Amino acid sequence: MGRRIQSSCRGFTLIEMMVVLAIIVIMLGMALPIYSASIRRAKEENFRKNLETLNRVIAQYTMDKQKAPKSLQDLQSAKYIAKIPDDITGCNTWEVDEDDSTIMMLYQTEGGIYAVHSGSSRTGSNGKPYSEW
Repeated sequence: MGRRIQSSCRGFTLIEMMVVLAIIVIMLGMALPIYSASIRRAKEENFRKNLETLNRVIAQYTMDKQKAPKSLQDLQSAKYIAKIPDDITGCNTWEVDEDDSTIMMLYQTEGGIYAVHSGSSRTGSNGKPYSEW
């Protein structure tokens, strides 16, 4: 006599598998934009902190030495920063605002770099180019 297979042991049907996969794809479709936006916000926050740090260190160097740095490497060699941080692009594309006639402090003897900004042409999440931050 042949054995009959009970209906509870048959497994999943193709329709059931397709429904589960469709639900997973929909959930991934909702989660992926949120994840990528959070990554972008984190990168922009890191960029903002690096920019503030560099500009603050330039002012501190100018106050201490009574002259502005001639390059970002001057800040590193004088031990004001351990290394030059990366720009929003992931590499060192900082553009310096330099002027020999700009004096930031009363006793400053010579000009140099007075600020930095990004060399990136991309636009931030706030609608402004990174070079204008």
